[in-house]
Amino acid sequence: MKSKQGLSFKLFTKAELEEATDNFAERNVIGKGGYGTVYKGTLKDNRSVAIKKCKLVSERQEKEFGKEMLILSQINHRNVVKLYGCCLEVEVPMLVDAPEDAHEAAEALAYLHSWASPPIIHGDVKSANILIDEDYTVKVSDFGASTLAPTDEAQFVTFVQGTYGYLDPEYMQTSKLTGKSDVYSFGVVILELLTCRKAMNLEAIDVEINLSAHFLLAMSESRLGEILDEQIKGEESMELIEQVAELAKQCLEMASDKRPPMREVADELERFWNLSQHHPWGQETSEEELRALLVGSPNSPFEIEISNGAYLSMTDSAYLGVQSPR
Repeated sequence: MKSKQGLSFKLFTKAELEEATDNFAERNVIGKGGYGTVYKGTLKDNRSVAIKKCKLVSERQEKEFGKEMLILSQINHRNVVKLYGCCLEVEVPMLVDAPEDAHEAAEALAYLHSWASPPIIHGDVKSANILIDEDYTVKVSDFGASTLAPTDEAQFVTFVQGTYGYLDPEYMQTSKLTGKSDVYSFGVVILELLTCRKAMNLEAIDVEINLSAHFLLAMSESRLGEILDEQIKGEESMELIEQVAELAKQCLEMASDKRPPMREVADELERFWNLSQHHPWGQETSEEELRALLVGSPNSPFEIEISNGAYLSMTDSAYLGVQSPR
């Protein structure tokens, strides 16, 4: 089957996807969201894929599924999941994607905002939607909340959706989803990389429940060092880390017009990566060291198992991008 853009994708059978995921085994779950569950799967040709299985659908969700297929079929970028196909012979449809650190994710979002035709707003940027394959290549995924950039004021208003802890406050107040909403959410992802903490922690007290609020308060009181992950602390890299933190602060501005565009965020992260090469902590890392980084520091709340062909989410490897933000 081909989209209007001439990009082909395959119609899979239910049996093929059950075989690829071992009957959608729980051990193959790599992410869950409001619309469904994403499974790691292996096709008969040994390609590793992410299979999105939707929940029972309403008419609105059916439209969202069709929109996600349309958007993914038009995107061709190394840091965005590729649509391989879908399965329609089940009650709820399923998407089959190919998921291929912070700069790469920013580049993908900048591409969506600036060079995709028409431009696309992701709408649900979060660590769980940034996948890392066995070659440590980043892939932005899950376009269920995505929308084409509006061309006039009337098209701005949308049904508010996304993930608490990442949602742009201005979007929640106005229902107007813009590219700057993605910028805010990406700022939260940067915080997760810097702190190795979750965007929302309901077991924490007061201001520490919300990571962005905790971070902004710490920044205003010059207490950044108190919330940084122990592994990235160090006198030699602190100046660079402070620059990354300042970028995150700009992304988290309450007024969207004060936030930088995604293209600027990506360029700044590239500059930070180049600067990091002059620091011992930014020098080339062996595979063993990188695997150790992915597992997390002793105080990290994230624990994962890495195996060949596995796909990780940035939730599981929350500070990989700070160690290697390219």
